[in-house]
Amino acid sequence: MIILLAYVAIFVVAYVAVRQISGRLTHLWGVTARKTVTFGDESAVTSDRWASVISVITIFLLWGAFTGSKLTPFHVPGPFIGETSFTYTSENLDGTRDDATVAVLVFEVGAEGDFNPPEVEPGPGFAKNDSVKVGAWRSVLVRVDKNDESGREDGAKVVAIDGREVEPGDSVNVNSGTVTISSKGTPNFKPAEGWQMEPIWLPSPEAVVSRVAEIAQHGYQNSTLFQHVGWSLFRVVAGFVLGSLVGIPLGYAMGLNGWCRGWFDPIVEFMRPVPPLALIPLVIIWAGIGEFGKIILLFLAALWIMAIAARAGVSGVAISKVHAAYSLGANKFQILRRVIIPNSLPEIFTGARVAMGVCWGTVVAAELVAAERGAGMMIMVASRFQLTDIVIMGIILIGIIGFGIDILMRTTERWLIPWKGRG
Repeated sequence: MIILLAYVAIFVVAYVAVRQISGRLTHLWGVTARKTVTFGDESAVTSDRWASVISVITIFLLWGAFTGSKLTPFHVPGPFIGETSFTYTSENLDGTRDDATVAVLVFEVGAEGDFNPPEVEPGPGFAKNDSVKVGAWRSVLVRVDKNDESGREDGAKVVAIDGREVEPGDSVNVNSGTVTISSKGTPNFKPAEGWQMEPIWLPSPEAVVSRVAEIAQHGYQNSTLFQHVGWSLFRVVAGFVLGSLVGIPLGYAMGLNGWCRGWFDPIVEFMRPVPPLALIPLVIIWAGIGEFGKIILLFLAALWIMAIAARAGVSGVAISKVHAAYSLGANKFQILRRVIIPNSLPEIFTGARVAMGVCWGTVVAAELVAAERGAGMMIMVASRFQLTDIVIMGIILIGIIGFGIDILMRTTERWLIPWKGRG
């Protein structure tokens, strides 16, 4: 929630700042630069490059700030590291009380070196001083009666922490942490966590980059990084191409023929909302656990999207263009080739971009089915061992490759369909 609020705040500040600066520059450039379009004209809305740059930098800075990265100039408060202490009060059966101090060393989890508890003197009373060590973001149960002259077996119990009366289940905020009394009366110390994320939940950017270099050099699960990514890319492209080869003609048939539309429309509309993940058991039964089954799953993920996109493209062709072609003597094949296909291509390319994104999202599930290579397989195996840096690395690679494919498709669309948005 804190990260989300910080992201929203930076978005608002950046938006206001860029608008103010661009407004002043526009004023300096003259009247021509101040020309505007009608609000709501989607075709006139282009991506603001400043917004894109600031967005990426913001995500990186937030990631670094909440993970203690050395690549970012500022950080949110992190977990407590160092030495601290708290005092407990032990009470005997006869009501006598004595205080003792517990010295605590909080060390960085995963850091190199031997960390020993602080050395302390036992003290003169029946309650003896103790020392323990604990990793950041962890907790430690402190058996304070272990070296006391009167322990739990003798009826002694902890009745106060830092002078505050406690009962089993109570928690007390102490210096640099919290002490909770267990159901059996034993103090449990947990150091202050701060706002930073534990590396096991969210590693720092440099940890992910280091893991990329390590896997690129030595591989992971008996395959190199390029083999993992290459196999995922092959499966996605194969499934998408097969889905397009079947889906686009199916969509054209549904858009041009009433019988075909009536026949296939219930099937397409029934299968469209079914998530590809729900089809995994059926695909295993039908196609087995080999490569064919994985490609079939991705084929089904793309098929219905491409069919609906092609049908929508045909339905969106202006009837005036069809009438004009007929009036010029065109036959049905010429109308299909010269009017319907060119005017439906924008919708098909939009559907293709959506289908490609769905295929990339499905490849992780497809590679759960006994895959030996693949980015999804790498992610799932790493998640079982809580190797979060490999999981994030795989997600970033899939996102970058998917984004690159989307840019390629947009470039191809501008090259093949220069008439898009021009009537």
